[in-house]
Amino acid sequence: MPKNIHEVRDPIHVFVRLDSDERKVLDSRPLQRLRHIHQLAMSYLVYPGATHKRFEHSLGVMELAGRVFDVVTKPENFSEKIRILLEPISLPDQLAYWRRVLRMAALCHDVGHLPFSHSTERLLPDAWNHERLTREFICSEEMEEIWCSTTPPLRTEDVVKLAVGPKKAHDLNFTDWEAILSEIIVGNAFGVDRMDYLLRDSHHAGVAYGKFDHYRLIDTLRILPKPGSQEEEGSQEPVLGVEEGGIQSAEALMLARYFMFSQVYLHPVRRSYDIHLEDFLKEWLPGASFSTAPKDHLKITDNEITVGLREAAAAQEARGHLHARRIVRRQHFKRLYERNPDDVQVNPESGDAIFGPLCDKFGKEYFRRDRYYQQGGAPDFPVLLRDDRLASSLSVSAVLKTLPILSVDFIFADRSIYYEADTWLKDNREQIIRPLEEEGVD
Repeated sequence: MPKNIHEVRDPIHVFVRLDSDERKVLDSRPLQRLRHIHQLAMSYLVYPGATHKRFEHSLGVMELAGRVFDVVTKPENFSEKIRILLEPISLPDQLAYWRRVLRMAALCHDVGHLPFSHSTERLLPDAWNHERLTREFICSEEMEEIWCSTTPPLRTEDVVKLAVGPKKAHDLNFTDWEAILSEIIVGNAFGVDRMDYLLRDSHHAGVAYGKFDHYRLIDTLRILPKPGSQEEEGSQEPVLGVEEGGIQSAEALMLARYFMFSQVYLHPVRRSYDIHLEDFLKEWLPGASFSTAPKDHLKITDNEITVGLREAAAAQEARGHLHARRIVRRQHFKRLYERNPDDVQVNPESGDAIFGPLCDKFGKEYFRRDRYYQQGGAPDFPVLLRDDRLASSLSVSAVLKTLPILSVDFIFADRSIYYEADTWLKDNREQIIRPLEEEGVD
């Protein structure tokens, strides 16, 4: 008798279970390609255990998406008001259909990633990103055949909507129900994409920063009216929120993200390797950019680029030789300067003020600058209090209200001039960062 439920061992979720239709998606070329895309780009050069791939992350996102769906659609977990707003909740056939779409979308949400994930995304043509490539793959002939063959058949547009969400598919019209389901995957507060990558990245990097009680958090997730102003009791737009008993788990999730960014994702050596990889690809790729054609996209993974790096590092005449050598021989640029609160107090654009003179003094080829500024702070989501009132998370949680904004500004220097540049910067920094108006210049 053929087996319909398949089990995959996983270090984070123990087992990920999928049925035969989901197995078809897992065995497709776009999904199998993710076995060869590192989740954290070249972070393994800093954290040797961080060699995990987008493939297992996609399985984890599907597993968590199914769990969240089962919790938030339990009849005892939503009010009559929400039931009216979200009609599919009361229709068993529709509920089963959308659970299937959600899991498929979660499995496919990362199929558009470029080699080495986010670190190379700037090498796509204008108006392209990995979400747009994901749409291309979901709508490809290979995947369309799978959507049509499932029982019941799935509408391709439904999978696209849930996989990328309203912000990245703004040309599509989303119902409240579809917006909620996409939020389960890519939501800024409780998206399972975020939950899985924090847990998984923390595990493989060998750090504890990304761990939080996701079991408790998922058990307390609810579909609730979006927080409104003080004059309103809340808008009718439904979003994901938590019961009051889950607020500490929600805080832990947001803190985990903050610490993983500050300690792992924004690690200066990791960021330096990202810059060298981008510089290499600008010289090594035809036209200095990636193709957007799915058939070309399927042919290139981290493996092909790693071979290109090693070959270029060994041959002086090869395209991208200098950048490849820096990566292969671990001769990355060193952090010369980073955003300092004291400097920012004197000049908010202290990075700009320092980078220009350094390039003028020693040559711009010896320096690279890397900036990251988090858009917005902690998300504002509804909290269902024990007396059945609704409150904003920012009014309930002092932790979330005061969560710092992530911001870095690094200047990296070639090792050949690092110490000379460091000495010069120490001697001249105070004068360099002083705003022009303080020097009497109009």
